Amino acid sequence: MKETLGSGEKLEFEKAAMDLFQIQYKHNPVYRQWCDYVKGTPDRVNSLEDIPFLPIGFFKQKQLSIFKAEPELFFRSSGTGGYGQSKHAAYDPDFYDLRTQRIFEATYGPIQELCVLALLPAYLEREGSSLVRMAQHFINLSGDPDSGFYLHNLEALADKLKAKQAAGKKILLLGVSFALWDLAEQFPQNLSGQIIMETGGMKGRRKELIRADLHQIFKGAFQVDAIHSEYGMTELFSQAYSRGDGLFYPPDSMRVYSREMEDPFSRASFGKTGGLNIIDLANMDTCAFIETQDLGRCYEDASFEVLGRFDRAEVRGCNLMIG
Repeated sequence: MKETLGSGEKLEFEKAAMDLFQIQYKHNPVYRQWCDYVKGTPDRVNSLEDIPFLPIGFFKQKQLSIFKAEPELFFRSSGTGGYGQSKHAAYDPDFYDLRTQRIFEATYGPIQELCVLALLPAYLEREGSSLVRMAQHFINLSGDPDSGFYLHNLEALADKLKAKQAAGKKILLLGVSFALWDLAEQFPQNLSGQIIMETGGMKGRRKELIRADLHQIFKGAFQVDAIHSEYGMTELFSQAYSRGDGLFYPPDSMRVYSREMEDPFSRASFGKTGGLNIIDLANMDTCAFIETQDLGRCYEDASFEVLGRFDRAEVRGCNLMIG
C-alpha cells in the first residue's frame, strides 16, 4: 500500500482500510486494547462503519505504533493550552514528504513552478512540526531560489511578494492565520491570481474570528478572489485542502466522517453537524482510525467543513478558528 500511495496509483480504499485495520489491531497494542474495550474486534468488523476510531488524546498519552523499534523521528504538536503534546511516530519521513507532495500537486499542480513563501513563526519556534517539514519539502522542490521561510520579518516578505507579483511569478504564500493577519494589516498589496493559504491557528496572538470573516479581511488586503486553507494535524500524515469555498476535499488516502454528538459510535447523516472521524491510510505505521475533537459536517461528495471544536477540547495550534 505504501508503494501505491507513494506512486499516486489509484487505491481501492475500502479494501485497503479493512486490511490495515487487521494489521493495526494485531500489531498496535494500544489500538487493540481500545478495540477490545469498545467491542470492535475483527470478528465484529465487517465494514468500514464497524471499525473503531481511537480518540485523538491517546497520541498524548501513548506511543502508537505497529513496531517495537523507535522511529526515526516524532512529529509533535504545539501543546497550546497546557494539555500536553501529541507525539506521532514517523518511521519513514521520506514517505511523509512524498505523500504531502502528491496530495498538494493533485490539487494545485507542480510545486516546482511555484515560489513557496512560508510564514510560520509559531511553528518555526519549536521542534518537531510536521507542517514545517512539509513547507521545507515544498521549498526544496520549488524551482525558485527566493522560496523560503519568514519568521517575523514581514517587511522583507512584503517586498518579496511585490517583486514576484511584478515579475508574473506564481506564488504559494503559506501562513499561520495570526501572521497572515499581521501581514494583511501592515503590508496590504495586490496579489491577485496568487495562492494565499492559511493553516489555521491564532495561538492566542489575535482575536478569534470565524474563518469566513478572517478570509474577508485577507481577500480585501491582498485583492484576491479566494483564500485557500489546509487541514492537517500532527496526528495525520495526509492533508486536505479548501480552495476558498469553506469545503475541504480529502485525498485518496483519507476519508472523513461525522459522528453523532451524543453517540460517538454512530455516524451522523450527511450535512448534520457532528464530531469528525478520520481514516488516514498514510498512518499505516501508527493508527489510521482517529476520532478527532473537531466539529464539522460531511457531504455525499466526500467533502467536509470544519466548524470548530468540542467544548472543553484542547485548543489546538492547527485549528483554533471556527468557521
